[in-house]
Amino acid sequence: MPRTTTVESSGCPPLRALTFDILGLIKVVEAKGEQKEAPKVVEKWGEPDASRCVLAASLVDREFDPLLGVARKSGKIEVLSPVNGDVRASISIESQNHPGSADNSIVGLHLFKGERLGSSSRSCNLLTCTSKGQANMTYVKMSKSLEDSGGESTQTTWNVCGSGSILCSKVDADESYALFGGKGVEVNIWDLNQCAKVWSAKSPAKNSLGIFTPTWFTSATFLCKDDHRKFVAGTNSHQVRLYDISAQRRPVVSFDFRETPIKAVAEDVDGHTIYIGNGSGDLASFDIRTGQLLGSFLGKCSGSIRSIVKHPELPVIASCGLDSYLRIWDVKSRQLLSAVFLKQHLNSVVFDSKFSTREAQVPPQQQDTYEALQTEEEEEKTVKRKKASKEHSGSKKLKTKKKSKRSKGDGNDIA
Repeated sequence: MPRTTTVESSGCPPLRALTFDILGLIKVVEAKGEQKEAPKVVEKWGEPDASRCVLAASLVDREFDPLLGVARKSGKIEVLSPVNGDVRASISIESQNHPGSADNSIVGLHLFKGERLGSSSRSCNLLTCTSKGQANMTYVKMSKSLEDSGGESTQTTWNVCGSGSILCSKVDADESYALFGGKGVEVNIWDLNQCAKVWSAKSPAKNSLGIFTPTWFTSATFLCKDDHRKFVAGTNSHQVRLYDISAQRRPVVSFDFRETPIKAVAEDVDGHTIYIGNGSGDLASFDIRTGQLLGSFLGKCSGSIRSIVKHPELPVIASCGLDSYLRIWDVKSRQLLSAVFLKQHLNSVVFDSKFSTREAQVPPQQQDTYEALQTEEEEEKTVKRKKASKEHSGSKKLKTKKKSKRSKGDGNDIA
């Protein structure tokens, strides 16, 4: 049995998180901020379907007209409203000369916040990248009605690698540069305005034993919002590397974290703290300037961590992964504030930090869905309790019958 630690916590602050799982479901988890009250699932969008597995997600987090982009396994990209889950636009990758096969699935998606050249208020721009290195800048016209959610789209396509497999991509805060990396692909940075490569990393030198570490990047993120020249990357050989493109092509700082591949990397707003999650469920924070371990988060995750996100305003982070739990952590004490079981393997999580300003405008339909989810959970619990009580009573009856038979048999033997 694993060891568990009981931590006295004041509960989660008021927050709203959206999770995405392997069956294509989007679940909205909210915490009201009341003392000792755990976050709850208030909405569930979509029907379970393995072909609609969410591979990547991107949120435009703003008070007015927020947008949520979702890339699915079937080759479709959907632009939704994170308020009520309505589909604003839907694009098929296959219709854009992309093979929708499993070996060329979408690995990266970014929904642009600012208006780019040629865009309008009723449109959006998004960047996608497939595992074979096919990047697309797509301009999509959105519609109000669900019937016309197909939308018109125009695209610009280029290749970010000649061989290998792309596993991670990230766009900087100014949305002018993007980085790509993967298995057999060194991390490279592209200028999105020119669609041209501006920098490419160089493999680290051999170690003292003459062993060369193969190129295999699994996650990456830009370190600072104001500077695209510094970024952090995690590798399959459990290494964390800091790159500075203005200094050199090889890592400036490199260190190991445990013994399993790095699966998720997230940056803090301070510009030097990063959060690392690996394949064995370990979560820790580092000062990337020195590579010093600041501390590990209390409470072991029982599955691989696939996504870490820092709240833009609150001192909390969220993590999710293959153990089907959404966990909320305090970044100062590194203690677990709450854990929500969501039944399916989770691929990604995002924070909706502007939900409190829109709470007063929530339509009554969402309240009805929340009440329906609560009643469903209560009904499931009561049914399970009834079944357990029936089984328990049945086992008792069988025991009494066996005892009576044995007593009769003993009486006959004595006679």
